Amino acid sequence: MLDPSHGTTMWESAGNSLVFKVLPARYCSSEIFSRFSSKPMISEERGGGGVSSSEHRFPIREFAFIVLVTLFSSAAGQSQALRGTLVHEESIHVSPSADTSKLGAAGRGYELIIMDASRDWTHVEAILSNPRREEDQDDEESQGKTISGWVSSKALVTTTTPNGDKIVFGEAANSEDEASRRRGRRDAAQDAMRLYYRVYDLFPTSPLAAEGLYRAADIRWQIDRSDVMTRPSARERDAYMRGQIDEQWMKLVIKKFSGTKWADLAAFHLIENKLCGDWQGASKCPEKEADMYEKYAREHEQSPAAPEALYQAASRHSALIEIYKTEANQKKSEAAKSRALDLAQKVVSQYSQSEWALRAQTLIYYIQQGVPTYGNAGD
Repeated sequence: MLDPSHGTTMWESAGNSLVFKVLPARYCSSEIFSRFSSKPMISEERGGGGVSSSEHRFPIREFAFIVLVTLFSSAAGQSQALRGTLVHEESIHVSPSADTSKLGAAGRGYELIIMDASRDWTHVEAILSNPRREEDQDDEESQGKTISGWVSSKALVTTTTPNGDKIVFGEAANSEDEASRRRGRRDAAQDAMRLYYRVYDLFPTSPLAAEGLYRAADIRWQIDRSDVMTRPSARERDAYMRGQIDEQWMKLVIKKFSGTKWADLAAFHLIENKLCGDWQGASKCPEKEADMYEKYAREHEQSPAAPEALYQAASRHSALIEIYKTEANQKKSEAAKSRALDLAQKVVSQYSQSEWALRAQTLIYYIQQGVPTYGNAGD
């Protein structure tokens, strides 16, 4: 049964049709009835001028209950309305004809609520906003405009479309590829992000749902990262002194698909927010970062990012070989050399088919030959 706190419903006239509306909680029937006393007339036994308490009264409580049940049942049916998305941008028209006025445009990946359909056209409510991290999210980021109108059914994929998850995922991949091109389609990255998210949103039981949500989060991460790294604060040594990449989407992947490789990859991204902007030649940053990468590799051995994590840890110990020398600490320099070799060799032996194994082999060669990998001598 629908939670009364979510609000109630009504039908509102819009043109020649009735449009289903959800009223906020402050208009719930329970509150409306609460404004009237359950005993509107004082009985004669209590000295009032009203009717006797023994007389029949209108069963207002029973009536209110029936009304609420009816309204909530209708709202529940509306919440299960058919939904979909477009895999190609389409114009929204006033009526089901290309010759009628345009109300706007719905791009790839936006959420559509299906209201009615004709032969080649579908009446939709297009929610033109970014995907929400949570169903009850109501912040500035999730706000957008909603347009009701008719769109061509040619590029529409709904939750009942055969292989709908694969179709939407495929177009997301196409859009992502388009975004990587030098003269690719404008806003293709945002299209890909919405489409990937829609795979998870419209087809939550699909084998592609977890990957879809991760890829949407990954694109969002890259967009935010690009913004953060172009600011002057990106060169600050301590991570807390610069802007942070939004972590909420990656955390949603971890929450929804815990124990999968997509959750492992999402956790790997989160390390980046803790990295120093510039080591400034001091040992504090590479020490801390090496520990974080080693910890990740221990806790996520099956992660596709595990070999990279080990390599990153090894490279930081390799850098410490020279940094400790500048701090006049030869003992720590030798320990860093030994640790760097151990970690790099672990990458080679445990992940021999990985690209990182080849890079680790090169790192081993540099260390054994005494070639500095950090500082002016390593440039």
